[in-house]
Amino acid sequence: MERQPDVESRNQDQMDRNREHAEDEWKSWQRRQVRNTLHLVSAAAQWILLLACLIYIGIGSLQPSTPRSDQVLWTHIRYTGESIKGAAVNLTAEVGSIQVRNGSIIITCDGLYLLSLKGIIFLPDSEKDLLKLTLWKTDKMRSTALWEQPVWVSGNAVNLTIVLYLFSEDNITLGTSSNATIGDLSFSLVLLSPFICS
Repeated sequence: MERQPDVESRNQDQMDRNREHAEDEWKSWQRRQVRNTLHLVSAAAQWILLLACLIYIGIGSLQPSTPRSDQVLWTHIRYTGESIKGAAVNLTAEVGSIQVRNGSIIITCDGLYLLSLKGIIFLPDSEKDLLKLTLWKTDKMRSTALWEQPVWVSGNAVNLTIVLYLFSEDNITLGTSSNATIGDLSFSLVLLSPFICS
């Protein structure tokens, strides 16, 4: 009689172990199924992303390409002529995508601009030995000097390279404080980094 409870307890232990083993197998199988499903979803997402990239590249290659020079706002001006005291030098654009209207450079984008100005200025004998060359910024409200350089008769070369932050709807003009003759003035303006374009 005592042997029967031992056999029963051993059978019960064996059944418990078998049940635990079966439960472990079932949980392991479920984990593998979840992992396989995640791998399948991940692979599908990667293929969809790859297909979207290929479509984007394909659409981009079908569009006509625009030359880089059309995308960057810039102007280059050459001027030789007379300047009148207190009046803007009558600049006209030689090449570039920035407009020059009535002697003023019209700014259409907020941003950083690289400005280069080189040339020679001759004063008449009747004028003083010093003249000021001024770069003006005019907006809807007022006119302010961006840059001013004295030019001496003995050393009449002008050479300026500067970075300025300009706003849309600003007008840039160049003026002199005396009557003068300007020789081979080279004026370049290039938009480096646009922020807002009108």
